[in-house]
Amino acid sequence: MLPISFNSVLIIAGISVFVPAMLGLLPGLPVPGAVLEVVIGIVVGPSVLGWARVDAPVEVLSTLGLGMLLFLAGLELDVERLRGPLARLAGLAFGVSAALGLGCAFLFWLAGQATFPVLLGIILMSTSAGLLLPLLKDAGQAGTEFGQLIMTAAALAEIVPILLLSLLFSASAKTPVDQLVSLGVFVALLVLIGLAVGGVRRLRRLDRLLDHLSRRSGQLRVRATLTLALGCGVLAYQFGFASILGAFAAGLLVRIIEISGREPNQEFLIKLDGIGFGFLIPVFFISTGVAFNLKGLLAHPGAFALVPLFLLALLFVRGVPALLYVRAVGRRRAATGGLLQATTLTFVIVATEIGLETGKLTQATAAALVAAGLLSAALFPAAGARLLARREPGGSAHVPRPRPATRDQEAEPAGPPPAPDPS
Repeated sequence: MLPISFNSVLIIAGISVFVPAMLGLLPGLPVPGAVLEVVIGIVVGPSVLGWARVDAPVEVLSTLGLGMLLFLAGLELDVERLRGPLARLAGLAFGVSAALGLGCAFLFWLAGQATFPVLLGIILMSTSAGLLLPLLKDAGQAGTEFGQLIMTAAALAEIVPILLLSLLFSASAKTPVDQLVSLGVFVALLVLIGLAVGGVRRLRRLDRLLDHLSRRSGQLRVRATLTLALGCGVLAYQFGFASILGAFAAGLLVRIIEISGREPNQEFLIKLDGIGFGFLIPVFFISTGVAFNLKGLLAHPGAFALVPLFLLALLFVRGVPALLYVRAVGRRRAATGGLLQATTLTFVIVATEIGLETGKLTQATAAALVAAGLLSAALFPAAGARLLARREPGGSAHVPRPRPATRDQEAEPAGPPPAPDPS
C-alpha cells in the first residue's frame, strides 16, 4: 500500500483558518471569503509557490465539500419565493438572460473562442445566490421586496443551470429522449423518497427520538440528513447525472420536510453549517485555487484576453435583464440588482470541472472562465453595496453600509431565509 501524505490537507486546513481570521481583522475588506480562499489556493498551489497539490486526500475532501455546498444551497432555497408576481418578474428576467447568454456564447463560438457554445451559455446565465444573501442581509434588504426579488432571481439562476448542466452534459444516455426519461424517473424517485421521509417524519414518537438522540453522541438527525444527501447524490450518478444534482435535490427535500410549515430546528441547522462551512466547503474552494492553471492561462495570451471579455459577458447577460425591475424597485436598485445578478463563482467552478472531465472545455478556457468568475465575485457585490448605501435624492442614506466579512461570505449559507428587519 502506497503511503498517503496529508501535507496538502494540512496546508489547506491552515488557509481555512487564516481567511476568516483575516476578514475579522480587516472588516473593511469587501471581498467574499470564497474569493480569498481560491486566490490563496492559487498562491500555494503549483502555479506559484508549489506548497500544496490536489492529491488523493484533497480530491476526496474537495468532492465532499462540493456536495455539501450544493446540499446547503438547496437547503437555503425558499420554495415559497418561487410564487407570485415577484417570481414572474424574476422568471421573465431570467428568460431574457438565457437568451442573451446563448447569444453571447454563439458569438464566442463564431469568433473561434468556444467549442461548445451551449455549455458557455449555461455558465453565463448563472448567479451565486449564496454570495448575495450576506450582502442583502447586512444592508437590511433581505426581507424587503427588492431583496426578495433579487434572491428569487438568483435562485432561478442556480436551479435552472444545474438542471441544464446535469441533463445536457452529465447524462450517460445516448439520446435526448433517453436523457429526459432518465430525468423523469430520477425526479419521480425523489418525490417518492420525499413522501416516504415526510410521512415518517410526522410520527411524533420519531420526532421525540430525533430530538433526544440529537443531543447525544448518536446525532441521529444529522446522520440521517447526510445519509440522505449522499444517497441522492449516488442515485443521480446511477442515472447518469452529475451527483451535484442529487445533493442539491436532497437539500430541497430537507428544506421542505424539516423547515416548511414548522419552526426550524436552529441547533440542527447550526450543526450542518459547522460540518459544511467549518471544513468541507473551504477545502473545495481552496483546492479549486490549488488546481487553477495560472501558468497555462498566462502562457496563452488569447485565453488571458478572454478574461475581461467573459467578465463583460457576465455583466451583460445578467445585468441587462435587471432593466425590467425599474418599475418595481426604481432605477438605482435595478442597477444594483443587475450587478448582484452578475455575481457568479460556485457554478462556474462546478461547470468548468465538468467541462474539463467531458472534454467540452480546454484548460485555458476553463481557467479564463474561473478567473472571470473570481473577478465578478470580487467586484460586483462591492459595487452593488456602494449603490445600496448611497443617499436617496434629497434625503439620508437609505440603508447602512453592509458589515463585511461574516461567515456567510465564504460560500453558500444554510438555514431558513432571514426574517425582515424589524426597523
